[in-house]
Amino acid sequence: MSFDVLVVGSGASGLAAAVSAERAGARVALVTKGALQSCNSAKAQGGIQAAFGEDDSPELHAEDVWKSSHETADRRLAEVLTSEAPDAIHWLEENGVEFTRQNGGYRIARCGGASRKRLLQVGDQTGHAMTKALRDVVEASSVRTFPKSPLTELVPNENGWRARCGEHVIDAAAVILAAGGRCYREAEERGEVSTNHPGATGEVTQIALGLSAEARDLDSLQYHPNGGLWPPNLQGYSIPETTRAYGALLLNRDGERFTEELGPRDAVSEAIFTEVAEGRGAETPDGRPAVWLDTTKIPEADAEISLPYMLRRYRSAGVDPLAERILTYPILHYQNGGLVIDERGETTVEGLFACGEIAGGTHGRNRMMGNSLLECTVFGRRAGKAAAERARA
Repeated sequence: MSFDVLVVGSGASGLAAAVSAERAGARVALVTKGALQSCNSAKAQGGIQAAFGEDDSPELHAEDVWKSSHETADRRLAEVLTSEAPDAIHWLEENGVEFTRQNGGYRIARCGGASRKRLLQVGDQTGHAMTKALRDVVEASSVRTFPKSPLTELVPNENGWRARCGEHVIDAAAVILAAGGRCYREAEERGEVSTNHPGATGEVTQIALGLSAEARDLDSLQYHPNGGLWPPNLQGYSIPETTRAYGALLLNRDGERFTEELGPRDAVSEAIFTEVAEGRGAETPDGRPAVWLDTTKIPEADAEISLPYMLRRYRSAGVDPLAERILTYPILHYQNGGLVIDERGETTVEGLFACGEIAGGTHGRNRMMGNSLLECTVFGRRAGKAAAERARA
């Protein structure tokens, strides 16, 4: 089978890339390891950042990215990310995503590491809403989808690339890698739990490295500050960081605050690790380390609008987060580094593109909350368009 563009992965970045390439006139195939619905993006709850506030700007957003990365982000990529964020939101709306609104505009919150309120949400299931909408667009388009067809081999040929994907052999002029990170496998190897989907195992990154694609910061993995701990069936659940945006406090066993709740992710996680290591942590009933997240500080009106899924999860397990504090501890969540890309999403290997978590540079060594879904949209669109142009060249 022959196509202009082959997209590997069906998360938000792969879907955005496929839609963009198809609308640019390319014949597109999309392959994925599991079912089309299976991805980390659908589990992303917190939201997506874009500078819409009167006191905000893409420049301020880019500066927050730079500071949160501890000055390790690729500033060119960060500026692309933030300057195109408002248009990315409008594009998502045109494709069926309905963001939560308030007083005639978007309902926006301040998130960790941000100097302004700029986090848009669809309740607390933003990733699910985005991937469902984009998947509907893909399935209604000319894009050919091949579920349960993992990429196992990719070799250059005279017309571009030949890929072996499950039982299929696919030729394509350009390839877009959008297969995510490796935190599920990494957590298993460490004997830990992760927030990730079981498909997040990193084989596609290894294939790209085998083709001499350059990478950066692959050693940098991010812990989500607030993993669910108790009751036991909430292990692996990432408590939305918007709990802290709407007033929840982090407390040690003595009920004392010990960190700035809206600091960068790595700083908040490290503060929790330190509090526990120095003997001031709490403990789950089965003896695991924890601290308290005092969600009783969240106004009920905010929780009902912006945290409905979290409330359902906990209440169904017999805990009401608005009536009692909940136990939490950092959990492996995200691969900060990845394949080196330029502003169009092209790797250091000609005709091979990457977008989403598999790519590195945009966030440096520490990602801000709300910038992953944004990166998927901005660079997914860019990679899709660029790959289609490459196929026509």
